[in-house]
Amino acid sequence: MTGRRERPQSRDALAVGQRSTGGRVVVVGTGLAGLSAALALAARGVSISLIGPGYQSNLALRDTRSTALFGPSLDFLRRIGVLDRVTPAPVPLVGLRLIDATGGIVRAPEVLFESNEIGLSEFGMNIENASLLAALAAAVANAPDIQWHAAMLAECEPGLDVARLRFTDGTVLDAELVVGADGEGSACRRAARIATRAWTYPQTAIASRFAHRRPHRGISIELHRRSGPLTTVPLAGNWSSLVWVEGPAEAARLTALDDDAFVGELEESLGGALGSVSGIGRRASFPLSGVTAEPIAARRVALVGEAAHRLPPIGAQGLNLGLRDGAWLADIVAETLALGEDPGAPTLLAAYDRCRRGDVVSRTAVVDALNRSLLADMLPVDLVRGAGLAAMKAIGPVRRAFMREGMAPSGPLPTLMQPLVPTVGTPPV
Repeated sequence: MTGRRERPQSRDALAVGQRSTGGRVVVVGTGLAGLSAALALAARGVSISLIGPGYQSNLALRDTRSTALFGPSLDFLRRIGVLDRVTPAPVPLVGLRLIDATGGIVRAPEVLFESNEIGLSEFGMNIENASLLAALAAAVANAPDIQWHAAMLAECEPGLDVARLRFTDGTVLDAELVVGADGEGSACRRAARIATRAWTYPQTAIASRFAHRRPHRGISIELHRRSGPLTTVPLAGNWSSLVWVEGPAEAARLTALDDDAFVGELEESLGGALGSVSGIGRRASFPLSGVTAEPIAARRVALVGEAAHRLPPIGAQGLNLGLRDGAWLADIVAETLALGEDPGAPTLLAAYDRCRRGDVVSRTAVVDALNRSLLADMLPVDLVRGAGLAAMKAIGPVRRAFMREGMAPSGPLPTLMQPLVPTVGTPPV
Protein backbone atom coordinates (compact mmCIF):
# COMPACT_ATOMS: atom_id res chain seq x y z
CA MET A 1 0.00 0.00 0.00
CA THR A 2 1.24 3.48 -0.79
CA GLY A 3 0.69 6.70 1.12
CA ARG A 4 1.34 7.62 4.70
CA ARG A 5 1.12 4.30 6.46
CA GLU A 6 3.89 4.20 9.04
CA ARG A 7 5.97 1.37 10.33
CA PRO A 8 4.49 0.06 13.59
CA GLN A 9 6.32 1.16 16.70
CA SER A 10 7.50 -1.45 19.15
CA ARG A 11 6.08 -1.68 22.63
CA ASP A 12 9.31 -0.11 23.89
CA ALA A 13 8.42 3.04 21.97
CA LEU A 14 5.40 3.44 24.22
CA ALA A 15 7.46 3.83 27.38
CA VAL A 16 5.98 5.87 30.21
CA GLY A 17 6.14 9.60 29.54
CA GLN A 18 7.42 9.26 25.96
CA ARG A 19 5.66 11.13 23.17
CA SER A 20 5.07 9.58 19.77
CA THR A 21 5.86 11.48 16.59
CA GLY A 22 2.29 11.56 15.26
CA GLY A 23 0.82 10.01 12.15
CA ARG A 24 -0.67 7.24 14.26
CA VAL A 25 -4.17 5.77 14.30
CA VAL A 26 -5.11 5.04 17.90
CA VAL A 27 -8.08 2.94 19.01
CA VAL A 28 -9.27 3.74 22.54
CA GLY A 29 -11.28 0.94 24.15
CA THR A 30 -10.75 -2.81 24.46
CA GLY A 31 -14.28 -4.16 24.56
CA LEU A 32 -15.97 -5.95 21.67
CA ALA A 33 -16.21 -2.80 19.53
CA GLY A 34 -12.63 -1.65 20.15
CA LEU A 35 -10.95 -4.99 19.53
CA SER A 36 -12.98 -5.65 16.38
CA ALA A 37 -12.29 -2.14 15.02
CA ALA A 38 -8.56 -2.55 15.64
CA LEU A 39 -8.56 -5.89 13.82
CA ALA A 40 -10.55 -4.42 10.94
CA LEU A 41 -8.08 -1.56 10.49
CA ALA A 42 -5.12 -3.94 10.70
CA ALA A 43 -6.73 -6.26 8.15
CA ARG A 44 -6.94 -3.31 5.77
CA GLY A 45 -3.22 -2.58 6.22
CA VAL A 46 -3.36 0.14 8.87
CA SER A 47 -0.93 0.04 11.83
CA ILE A 48 -2.70 0.58 15.13
CA SER A 49 -2.02 1.52 18.71
CA LEU A 50 -4.74 0.00 20.87
CA ILE A 51 -5.24 1.60 24.27
CA GLY A 52 -7.24 0.10 27.10
CA PRO A 53 -7.22 -2.51 29.86
CA GLY A 54 -5.69 -5.87 29.00
CA TYR A 55 -7.89 -8.92 28.64
CA GLN A 56 -8.85 -10.53 31.96
CA SER A 57 -10.70 -13.79 31.61
CA ASN A 58 -12.12 -13.67 35.13
CA LEU A 59 -13.84 -10.35 34.39
CA ALA A 60 -14.97 -11.36 30.90
CA LEU A 61 -16.66 -14.50 32.20
CA ARG A 62 -18.96 -12.35 34.36
CA ASP A 63 -20.76 -11.24 31.19
CA THR A 64 -23.81 -13.49 31.02
CA ARG A 65 -25.01 -12.18 27.67
CA SER A 66 -24.81 -13.59 24.17
CA THR A 67 -25.21 -11.84 20.84
CA ALA A 68 -26.95 -12.94 17.66
CA LEU A 69 -24.66 -12.02 14.77
CA PHE A 70 -25.99 -12.07 11.23
CA GLY A 71 -24.34 -13.22 8.00
CA PRO A 72 -22.25 -10.11 7.16
CA SER A 73 -20.99 -9.89 10.75
CA LEU A 74 -19.97 -13.55 10.65
CA ASP A 75 -18.12 -13.05 7.37
CA PHE A 76 -16.37 -10.11 9.03
CA LEU A 77 -15.26 -12.29 11.94
CA ARG A 78 -14.00 -14.91 9.51
CA ARG A 79 -11.98 -12.37 7.56
CA ILE A 80 -10.28 -10.97 10.67
CA GLY A 81 -9.42 -14.47 11.91
CA VAL A 82 -11.77 -14.58 14.90
CA LEU A 83 -14.73 -16.88 14.24
CA ASP A 84 -12.69 -20.10 14.31
CA ARG A 85 -11.25 -19.08 17.70
CA VAL A 86 -14.64 -18.89 19.41
CA THR A 87 -15.31 -21.66 21.93
CA PRO A 88 -17.82 -23.01 22.61
CA ALA A 89 -18.83 -23.02 18.96
CA PRO A 90 -21.50 -20.49 17.93
CA VAL A 91 -25.03 -21.86 17.55
CA PRO A 92 -26.80 -21.44 14.17
CA LEU A 93 -30.03 -19.42 14.15
CA VAL A 94 -32.44 -20.76 11.57
CA GLY A 95 -35.69 -19.11 12.65
CA LEU A 96 -37.37 -16.30 14.57
CA ARG A 97 -40.75 -16.81 16.20
CA LEU A 98 -42.74 -13.69 17.20
CA ILE A 99 -45.58 -14.16 19.68
CA ASP A 100 -48.02 -11.45 20.76
CA ALA A 101 -48.37 -11.81 24.54
CA THR A 102 -49.58 -8.25 25.23
CA GLY A 103 -53.05 -9.36 26.28
CA GLY A 104 -54.62 -6.57 24.24
CA ILE A 105 -58.03 -6.59 22.58
CA VAL A 106 -56.34 -6.94 19.21
CA ARG A 107 -53.98 -9.89 19.12
CA ALA A 108 -51.36 -9.91 16.38
CA PRO A 109 -50.85 -13.26 14.63
CA GLU A 110 -47.92 -15.43 15.59
CA VAL A 111 -45.21 -15.25 12.91
CA LEU A 112 -42.34 -17.65 12.21
CA PHE A 113 -39.53 -16.46 9.94
CA GLU A 114 -37.26 -19.20 8.58
CA SER A 115 -33.92 -18.63 6.90
CA ASN A 116 -34.61 -21.09 4.08
CA GLU A 117 -37.33 -18.73 2.83
CA ILE A 118 -34.62 -16.40 1.55
CA GLY A 119 -32.22 -19.10 0.42
CA LEU A 120 -30.04 -19.22 3.53
CA SER A 121 -29.07 -22.12 5.74
CA GLU A 122 -29.21 -19.74 8.73
CA PHE A 123 -29.77 -16.08 9.54
CA GLY A 124 -26.66 -16.01 11.67
CA MET A 125 -25.23 -17.45 14.86
CA ASN A 126 -25.58 -16.83 18.57
CA ILE A 127 -22.21 -16.23 20.26
CA GLU A 128 -21.54 -15.86 23.97
CA ASN A 129 -20.10 -12.41 24.66
CA ALA A 130 -17.35 -13.74 26.93
CA SER A 131 -16.26 -16.24 24.28
CA LEU A 132 -16.24 -13.60 21.55
CA LEU A 133 -14.19 -11.20 23.68
CA ALA A 134 -11.62 -13.93 24.38
CA ALA A 135 -11.36 -14.78 20.67
CA LEU A 136 -10.94 -11.11 19.70
CA ALA A 137 -8.24 -10.62 22.35
CA ALA A 138 -6.36 -13.70 21.11
CA ALA A 139 -6.49 -12.44 17.52
CA VAL A 140 -5.21 -9.01 18.57
CA ALA A 141 -2.33 -10.60 20.49
CA ASN A 142 -1.24 -12.31 17.25
CA ALA A 143 -1.67 -9.27 14.98
CA PRO A 144 1.75 -7.71 14.19
CA ASP A 145 0.24 -4.35 13.17
CA ILE A 146 -1.55 -3.84 16.51
CA GLN A 147 0.37 -2.68 19.58
CA TRP A 148 -1.79 -3.09 22.70
CA HIS A 149 -0.86 -0.64 25.47
CA ALA A 150 -2.70 -1.48 28.69
CA ALA A 151 -3.52 1.94 30.13
CA MET A 152 -6.56 4.10 30.78
CA LEU A 153 -7.25 7.36 28.96
CA ALA A 154 -6.83 10.40 31.21
CA GLU A 155 -7.29 13.17 28.65
CA CYS A 156 -7.91 13.63 24.94
CA GLU A 157 -7.11 16.97 23.34
CA PRO A 158 -8.17 17.11 19.67
CA GLY A 159 -6.13 19.70 17.76
CA LEU A 160 -5.84 21.04 14.26
CA ASP A 161 -3.15 18.58 13.10
CA VAL A 162 -3.21 15.86 15.75
CA ALA A 163 -5.13 14.72 18.81
CA ARG A 164 -2.98 14.46 21.92
CA LEU A 165 -3.80 11.57 24.23
CA ARG A 166 -2.60 11.36 27.83
CA PHE A 167 -2.94 8.16 29.80
CA THR A 168 -3.02 7.36 33.49
CA ASP A 169 0.48 5.83 33.42
CA GLY A 170 1.99 9.04 32.03
CA THR A 171 2.17 7.97 28.39
CA VAL A 172 1.43 10.68 25.81
CA LEU A 173 0.55 9.86 22.21
CA ASP A 174 -0.17 12.09 19.23
CA ALA A 175 -2.63 10.62 16.76
CA GLU A 176 -3.96 11.85 13.46
CA LEU A 177 -7.08 9.79 14.05
CA VAL A 178 -8.58 8.61 17.33
CA VAL A 179 -11.10 5.78 17.10
CA GLY A 180 -13.34 6.16 20.14
CA ALA A 181 -14.58 2.71 21.16
CA ASP A 182 -14.82 3.56 24.85
CA GLY A 183 -18.48 2.88 25.45
CA GLU A 184 -21.65 4.79 26.19
CA GLY A 185 -19.90 7.30 28.48
CA SER A 186 -17.13 7.89 25.90
CA ALA A 187 -14.40 10.30 27.01
CA CYS A 188 -13.28 10.55 23.37
CA ARG A 189 -16.76 11.72 22.39
CA ARG A 190 -16.80 14.38 25.09
CA ALA A 191 -13.33 15.60 24.13
CA ALA A 192 -14.42 16.01 20.51
CA ARG A 193 -17.48 17.97 21.72
CA ILE A 194 -19.80 15.61 19.91
CA ALA A 195 -23.39 16.02 21.06
CA THR A 196 -25.64 13.12 21.96
CA ARG A 197 -29.34 12.44 21.97
CA ALA A 198 -30.12 10.27 24.97
CA TRP A 199 -33.34 8.78 26.28
CA THR A 200 -34.49 6.24 28.83
CA TYR A 201 -37.27 3.68 29.09
CA PRO A 202 -39.25 2.67 32.18
CA GLN A 203 -37.79 -0.81 31.80
CA THR A 204 -35.02 -3.04 33.09
CA ALA A 205 -33.63 -6.08 31.28
CA ILE A 206 -32.63 -9.30 33.05
CA ALA A 207 -29.98 -11.30 31.20
CA SER A 208 -29.23 -14.94 31.91
CA ARG A 209 -29.32 -18.42 30.35
CA PHE A 210 -31.52 -21.39 31.14
CA ALA A 211 -31.98 -25.09 30.41
CA HIS A 212 -35.30 -26.34 29.01
CA ARG A 213 -36.94 -29.65 28.19
CA ARG A 214 -37.94 -29.05 24.57
CA PRO A 215 -35.23 -28.51 21.93
CA HIS A 216 -35.07 -24.99 20.53
CA ARG A 217 -34.27 -26.30 17.01
CA GLY A 218 -32.24 -23.17 16.31
CA ILE A 219 -35.28 -20.89 16.64
CA SER A 220 -35.20 -17.68 18.62
CA ILE A 221 -38.43 -16.65 20.37
CA GLU A 222 -39.64 -13.10 21.05
CA LEU A 223 -42.69 -12.77 23.25
CA HIS A 224 -44.06 -9.24 22.83
CA ARG A 225 -45.43 -8.38 26.26
CA ARG A 226 -46.89 -5.15 27.60
CA SER A 227 -43.90 -4.58 29.88
CA GLY A 228 -41.43 -5.32 27.07
CA PRO A 229 -40.12 -8.29 25.11
CA LEU A 230 -39.04 -11.60 26.60
CA THR A 231 -36.48 -13.07 24.20
CA THR A 232 -34.81 -16.47 24.09
CA VAL A 233 -31.90 -17.21 21.75
CA PRO A 234 -30.51 -20.73 21.18
CA LEU A 235 -27.33 -21.89 22.88
CA ALA A 236 -25.65 -25.30 22.66
CA GLY A 237 -27.79 -28.26 23.68
CA ASN A 238 -31.13 -27.61 25.34
CA TRP A 239 -30.01 -24.22 26.62
CA SER A 240 -31.03 -20.72 25.56
CA SER A 241 -29.91 -17.24 26.48
CA LEU A 242 -32.52 -14.97 28.02
CA VAL A 243 -33.29 -11.27 27.87
CA TRP A 244 -36.39 -10.57 29.97
CA VAL A 245 -37.62 -6.97 30.02
CA GLU A 246 -39.85 -5.75 32.86
CA GLY A 247 -40.62 -2.56 34.73
CA PRO A 248 -37.86 -1.65 37.23
CA ALA A 249 -39.79 -2.77 40.33
CA GLU A 250 -40.78 -6.12 38.82
CA ALA A 251 -37.27 -6.69 37.49
CA ALA A 252 -35.85 -6.03 40.95
CA ARG A 253 -38.30 -8.52 42.46
CA LEU A 254 -37.42 -11.18 39.91
CA THR A 255 -33.69 -10.63 40.30
CA ALA A 256 -33.98 -11.07 44.08
CA LEU A 257 -35.73 -14.45 43.81
CA ASP A 258 -33.83 -17.65 44.49
CA ASP A 259 -33.12 -19.87 41.48
CA ASP A 260 -36.09 -22.21 42.01
CA ALA A 261 -38.57 -19.36 42.31
CA PHE A 262 -37.11 -17.55 39.30
CA VAL A 263 -37.30 -20.74 37.20
CA GLY A 264 -40.96 -21.11 38.13
CA GLU A 265 -41.79 -17.57 37.04
CA LEU A 266 -39.81 -17.91 33.83
CA GLU A 267 -41.54 -21.16 32.92
CA GLU A 268 -44.94 -19.55 33.47
CA SER A 269 -44.01 -16.45 31.42
CA LEU A 270 -42.81 -18.59 28.50
CA GLY A 271 -46.17 -20.35 28.43
CA GLY A 272 -44.65 -23.72 27.64
CA ALA A 273 -42.88 -22.48 24.49
CA LEU A 274 -39.76 -24.48 25.44
CA GLY A 275 -41.28 -26.93 27.87
CA SER A 276 -40.27 -27.08 31.51
CA VAL A 277 -37.29 -25.00 32.65
CA SER A 278 -34.76 -27.11 34.50
CA GLY A 279 -31.88 -24.74 35.32
CA ILE A 280 -30.83 -21.13 35.38
CA GLY A 281 -27.47 -19.42 35.03
CA ARG A 282 -26.08 -16.32 36.69
CA ARG A 283 -28.47 -13.37 36.40
CA ALA A 284 -27.61 -9.72 35.69
CA SER A 285 -29.87 -6.73 35.14
CA PHE A 286 -29.47 -3.33 33.50
CA PRO A 287 -31.80 -0.40 32.77
CA LEU A 288 -32.87 0.17 29.18
CA SER A 289 -31.79 3.36 27.48
CA GLY A 290 -30.76 4.73 24.13
CA VAL A 291 -28.00 7.07 22.97
CA THR A 292 -26.96 8.33 19.54
CA ALA A 293 -24.03 10.63 18.79
CA GLU A 294 -24.70 13.49 16.38
CA PRO A 295 -22.45 13.40 14.36
CA ILE A 296 -20.47 10.21 14.98
CA ALA A 297 -17.17 11.76 13.92
CA ALA A 298 -15.58 15.19 14.44
CA ARG A 299 -12.29 16.87 15.47
CA ARG A 300 -10.06 13.87 14.69
CA VAL A 301 -12.31 11.46 16.58
CA ALA A 302 -14.41 8.74 14.91
CA LEU A 303 -16.79 6.82 17.16
CA VAL A 304 -17.68 3.12 16.91
CA GLY A 305 -19.98 0.84 18.88
CA GLU A 306 -21.76 2.16 21.97
CA ALA A 307 -19.71 5.36 21.91
CA ALA A 308 -21.71 6.15 18.75
CA HIS A 309 -25.05 4.47 19.49
CA ARG A 310 -26.73 2.36 22.15
CA LEU A 311 -30.02 0.55 21.55
CA PRO A 312 -32.32 -1.60 23.66
CA PRO A 313 -31.64 -5.35 23.24
CA ILE A 314 -34.40 -5.83 20.67
CA GLY A 315 -33.84 -7.40 17.27
CA ALA A 316 -30.14 -8.08 17.90
CA GLN A 317 -29.08 -4.82 16.25
CA GLY A 318 -26.51 -3.35 18.67
CA LEU A 319 -23.27 -5.27 18.06
CA ASN A 320 -24.10 -5.90 14.40
CA LEU A 321 -24.24 -2.09 14.01
CA GLY A 322 -20.95 -1.72 15.89
CA LEU A 323 -19.15 -4.24 13.70
CA ARG A 324 -20.36 -2.39 10.60
CA ASP A 325 -18.95 0.82 12.11
CA GLY A 326 -15.48 -0.71 12.37
CA ALA A 327 -15.59 -2.36 8.95
CA TRP A 328 -16.68 0.82 7.12
CA LEU A 329 -14.19 2.98 9.01
CA ALA A 330 -11.39 0.56 8.06
CA ASP A 331 -12.30 0.91 4.38
CA ILE A 332 -12.39 4.71 4.51
CA VAL A 333 -9.13 5.04 6.47
CA ALA A 334 -7.28 2.53 4.27
CA GLU A 335 -8.36 4.29 1.09
CA THR A 336 -7.39 7.67 2.54
CA LEU A 337 -3.92 6.48 3.54
CA ALA A 338 -3.42 4.86 0.14
CA LEU A 339 -3.90 8.31 -1.40
CA GLY A 340 -1.35 9.80 0.99
CA GLU A 341 -3.97 11.88 2.76
CA ASP A 342 -4.67 12.69 6.42
CA PRO A 343 -6.76 9.93 8.09
CA GLY A 344 -8.19 12.42 10.57
CA ALA A 345 -9.07 15.17 8.09
CA PRO A 346 -12.57 16.69 8.22
CA THR A 347 -13.37 15.22 4.80
CA LEU A 348 -12.71 11.69 6.06
CA LEU A 349 -14.73 12.20 9.22
CA ALA A 350 -17.62 13.64 7.23
CA ALA A 351 -17.49 10.69 4.83
CA TYR A 352 -17.61 8.24 7.74
CA ASP A 353 -20.55 10.06 9.32
CA ARG A 354 -22.48 10.06 6.03
CA CYS A 355 -21.68 6.38 5.52
CA ARG A 356 -23.07 5.33 8.91
CA ARG A 357 -25.83 7.86 9.51
CA GLY A 358 -28.66 6.14 7.59
CA ASP A 359 -27.96 2.71 9.06
CA VAL A 360 -27.83 3.99 12.63
CA VAL A 361 -30.84 6.30 12.38
CA SER A 362 -33.11 3.79 10.66
CA ARG A 363 -32.37 0.94 13.05
CA THR A 364 -32.62 3.15 16.10
CA ALA A 365 -36.03 4.37 14.93
CA VAL A 366 -37.35 0.85 14.28
CA VAL A 367 -36.16 -0.57 17.61
CA ASP A 368 -37.46 2.46 19.53
CA ALA A 369 -40.85 2.36 17.79
CA LEU A 370 -41.30 -1.36 18.44
CA ASN A 371 -40.44 -1.02 22.12
CA ARG A 372 -42.69 2.00 22.63
CA SER A 373 -45.54 0.28 20.80
CA LEU A 374 -45.48 -2.47 23.44
CA LEU A 375 -45.55 0.06 26.26
CA ALA A 376 -48.29 2.23 24.74
CA ASP A 377 -51.32 0.01 25.62
CA MET A 378 -53.44 1.93 23.11
CA LEU A 379 -55.83 0.29 20.66
CA PRO A 380 -54.69 2.29 17.58
CA VAL A 381 -51.07 1.34 18.26
CA ASP A 382 -52.01 -2.31 18.74
CA LEU A 383 -53.94 -2.22 15.46
CA VAL A 384 -50.92 -0.86 13.57
CA ARG A 385 -48.54 -3.39 15.11
CA GLY A 386 -50.98 -6.22 14.46
CA ALA A 387 -51.52 -5.15 10.86
CA GLY A 388 -47.76 -5.04 10.29
CA LEU A 389 -47.25 -8.54 11.66
CA ALA A 390 -50.25 -9.83 9.69
CA ALA A 391 -48.71 -8.44 6.49
CA MET A 392 -45.38 -10.08 7.27
CA LYS A 393 -47.15 -13.38 7.92
CA ALA A 394 -49.28 -13.38 4.77
CA ILE A 395 -47.37 -11.46 2.09
CA GLY A 396 -44.25 -13.22 0.81
CA PRO A 397 -42.36 -10.19 -0.56
CA VAL A 398 -42.96 -8.28 2.69
CA ARG A 399 -41.70 -11.24 4.74
CA ARG A 400 -38.56 -11.60 2.64
CA ALA A 401 -37.83 -7.87 2.63
CA PHE A 402 -38.17 -7.79 6.43
CA MET A 403 -35.77 -10.71 6.86
CA ARG A 404 -33.17 -9.30 4.48
CA GLU A 405 -33.28 -5.82 5.98
CA GLY A 406 -33.10 -7.22 9.51
CA MET A 407 -29.77 -8.87 8.74
CA ALA A 408 -28.07 -5.86 7.12
CA PRO A 409 -29.04 -2.67 5.30
CA SER A 410 -29.65 -2.95 1.60
CA GLY A 411 -26.85 -1.67 -0.58
CA PRO A 412 -23.11 -2.30 -0.64
CA LEU A 413 -21.22 -3.92 2.23
CA PRO A 414 -17.75 -2.93 3.45
CA THR A 415 -14.84 -4.99 2.13
CA LEU A 416 -14.47 -7.13 5.25
CA MET A 417 -18.17 -8.05 5.22
CA GLN A 418 -18.25 -9.27 1.65
CA PRO A 419 -19.65 -12.83 1.75
CA LEU A 420 -17.23 -15.70 2.03
CA VAL A 421 -19.84 -18.42 2.47
CA PRO A 422 -22.86 -17.84 0.21
CA THR A 423 -25.38 -19.50 2.54
CA VAL A 424 -24.65 -17.06 5.38
CA GLY A 425 -23.69 -14.05 3.35
CA THR A 426 -25.88 -11.26 2.07
CA PRO A 427 -29.15 -12.80 0.88
CA PRO A 428 -29.83 -12.83 -2.86
CA VAL A 429 -32.20 -10.18 -4.15
